[in-house]
Parts: sequence; C-alpha cells; structure tokens
Amino acid sequence: MASYALVIAEDNPKDFEFLKQMVSDWEQECVVEHAPDGQVAFELALAHEKPLVISDIQMPQMNGVDFARALWERKPQARIVFWSQFKDEMYVRALAKIVPPETVYGYVLKSSPREKIKAAMATVLFEDQCWIDPEVRKVQGRTGHSQTALSDIEYEALVDISLGLTDNLIAQRRYLSRRGVQSRLNSLYGKLSLDQEQFQSDKVGDAFNLRNRAVAVALRRGLINAFELEHEEQYLQGWLKRYKSGRR
Repeated sequence: MASYALVIAEDNPKDFEFLKQMVSDWEQECVVEHAPDGQVAFELALAHEKPLVISDIQMPQMNGVDFARALWERKPQARIVFWSQFKDEMYVRALAKIVPPETVYGYVLKSSPREKIKAAMATVLFEDQCWIDPEVRKVQGRTGHSQTALSDIEYEALVDISLGLTDNLIAQRRYLSRRGVQSRLNSLYGKLSLDQEQFQSDKVGDAFNLRNRAVAVALRRGLINAFELEHEEQYLQGWLKRYKSGRR
C-alpha cells in the first residue's frame, strides 16, 4: 500500500508523461497525482501531511516559485524538487528567499540524462537530502556574492527599465525623486559591471545606451526572461489604471 502522495506539477503533457513513466517504479510507495498548474498543485499538496512534489518552474495560474512559497508557509516539511529547463538567476535568487531553514529540496535541469534526473529526485524525495544541479550551484554562487547579486531595489529598477518606463514614471510608481531613480539605476549598472564596460575604450565609451545594455546583460545572465516579464506587464497595467484614476 502506498505510503506517500507524489504531486507532479507540470503543464506540458509530454513532460508529465515522461515524469509519470520515470516514477512508475515508485508506485508501491507513492500515489501519483497530476496538477496542470501551480494552483491545483497547491490544493492537492495541502491535502497531505508531508507532501512530495515535483514541480516545473514556469506554469500558468501560479508559477513554481509562488507555489513553493505558498506551500512551505503552510507545510515547511514538504519536499519539493524543482525540475526546469531554466537555470535563470532570477529563479535561483527567488528560491533562496523562500526555502525554510532545514528544508529539503532539489533543483534538477530537464536537459540532464534520465538516470541523473531520477537519482536526483530519489535523493530529495526518499533519502531526505538536498540535490542541486552543478550548473545551478554556479548561479547560486553568483547570486550569493555581494558584488554581483542584485538587491531587491536594484532588481525592481531592472524590471522597470525592462518594461520601458521613463525616469518620471519610475519615480511615480516607486514613490521616488528623480535623483532617487538615478541612484537606483547607477547602483544597478554597477552590479552589472556596465560602469566598467562603458569606459574600457574611449572610442566606444559613449556608444552604449546604458538602459538597453543593462537589459541585454540581464537577459544573458538570466536575471529576467520573457515569461516573467509578461507577469510584470500585468502588474504594470494594473498600476497604470490606478495611476490614471488618481488612486495609485
């Protein structure tokens, strides 16, 4: 008789079938439940005392990070393996803020060999040990370094310029002065090493548009991506409606 419930949160049918086949050896120990998005996964996981979860990062309704945050707030003993094709710094950064102390979790890349994926998931779900893909660990090292890791306000500034906001609109949205906006942007540029790049050559020093360059570097580092910017655009549109109506 199964002792555990294993929730697979995956909106891609092919990826779900892959995982279902991969965990078929565990069916005597686990009842496998499928959630097509983070909200359904949250509801299913809450029904169990110590839920085991395999979760994609990018999902509709509630992404993997928001799902994990909500679940760990209610059930810090839940074991979650994030499996994703992304090792984006934005996700690693977000996860570092929400993992409860002494909580076991994992992060495995979809590009890994099947046996590596299965072994990593078994390590977390049944052996009660964390397992983080080596490529993700490299990103963790960067996000944990004070000279390269973005603060919350620097990340906020990055999102604002990625959405195309002017200094005036950023000031209105974030309750800042124009000088305050410039201070945040200069701090962001420093973390992205744009101040160094800009002056490496006198011939190209004035050629950079720092805002555009910051977005390009952030995309390359995985600090932002199109999927998450879609969500940020929704938040922005909501704020714009309030701003135009005078409610902010």
